[in-house]
Amino acid sequence: MIKFDDFQKVELKIAKILEAEKVEGSEKLVKLKVDLGEEKRQIVAGIGKAYEPYALIGKQIVVVVNLEPRMLMGLESQGMLLAASAEQPILLTPDKDAPAGAKVS
Repeated sequence: MIKFDDFQKVELKIAKILEAEKVEGSEKLVKLKVDLGEEKRQIVAGIGKAYEPYALIGKQIVVVVNLEPRMLMGLESQGMLLAASAEQPILLTPDKDAPAGAKVS
């Protein structure tokens, strides 16, 4: 259990995927360029076995935006997308279009 104050520290926003490509040398990693409204970021995610990069372009996803950047296979990931854990990841997406950068609460 975590305290509500700890949960409030996590900043979730809607992002629109602008670009997506497989990371060379990895079966799972996909490099995404996402629009967060006021800024664009690069996110590297392990969704390559579940999603083809071309099918991701234009999708809206939920992103944790206040994580420290992390290097994955030499690429900086500037956030983390949310996905359900199943046999393969299932992206969490809004059921209606939302503005890029909209806060998720």
